[in-house]
Amino acid sequence: MTMREPSWWYGSSSGLGQAQALAPFGWAYGQIARRRMQSLPRYRSAIPVVCVGNFTAGGTGKTPFVAVICDVLRSQGHTPVILSRGYGGTLPGPHWVDAHSDTATRVGDEPLLLARYAPVVISRDRVQGARAIAAAHASLPRATVIVMDDGIQNPALAKNLTIAVVDASRGTGNGRCIPAGPLRAPLAAQLPLVDAILLNQGSDAAAAPAASTLALVAAVSCPVLSALVAPAAGLEWLQAASVVAYAGIGVPQRFFATAAACGARLREQVSFPDHHAFTDADAQRLLALAHSTGSLLLTTEKDLVRIDAGQSRALAALRAATRPLPITLRLDPASLLALEALLRARVPVGTTPASRT
Repeated sequence: MTMREPSWWYGSSSGLGQAQALAPFGWAYGQIARRRMQSLPRYRSAIPVVCVGNFTAGGTGKTPFVAVICDVLRSQGHTPVILSRGYGGTLPGPHWVDAHSDTATRVGDEPLLLARYAPVVISRDRVQGARAIAAAHASLPRATVIVMDDGIQNPALAKNLTIAVVDASRGTGNGRCIPAGPLRAPLAAQLPLVDAILLNQGSDAAAAPAASTLALVAAVSCPVLSALVAPAAGLEWLQAASVVAYAGIGVPQRFFATAAACGARLREQVSFPDHHAFTDADAQRLLALAHSTGSLLLTTEKDLVRIDAGQSRALAALRAATRPLPITLRLDPASLLALEALLRARVPVGTTPASRT
């Protein structure tokens, strides 16, 4: 089941009462998370682990950053394999994702998308996933580094390098823990676990960061990197195109802004909850909007992989009529150099720590 995050998590004054009412529950949630995070790792893989996560629930741009890290690692001589929990999928794993035969229903939308960039193993138990990667037989990739998608708050698997991705426009919100705010654990408990922070500035470099983002940057001593969301090449067809844009991601507004920056004329903007499972009713509504406005249907790559054309004619029609807007994260030159240096220092080619339980 998917849910929409409350707008008041990120500063809406109308939600002050809700946040205060839920504060005791948020405090209890945070204390449980804090104690869990203080546990010692129960497994250190012989293969170095790079963890990419976020401090908050919801989307921050973590998925495209994992793709960037895989590219940099390959340029340094590594063979990365991605380890994902497989959120939203039914398979517990460990399971090697097959981009041709697996569906988002089975493995989750993010693993299916990430399989375009590197081999992916899903496993709800991260230790078992790391073991499966290390035990890969001859027909599977022999990883020299595991890129762990999410998991800052999961202490089970030891990490060599941990980077948190922060949406600069939203920061850490009201500073409270779920359900009173967006934090997965108290920020003071999470900060010592990260070695660097990446600020995702969206598609507008001139946009002012949130106050909580500025406070976060001022409070940390670790490297702070910066990146912009940029459309992939070859999107000339989108210039001046009339589109019905729809998205079921953490921050749909970021997608709509990127589409507009590409020159698209947004006739309708339709938001769904993060990881939304599209239904026949959704398909019929979107197809009708496109027909009535004479527009193209446009969505994110992550949403498109969740539309299972084999489930019904309506979903097949929606998938056939929809074009994705592929995006990348582009780090500024100084941030890219800093990322390359971090990876070289923490996961040098040809040296791995000894495996121990």
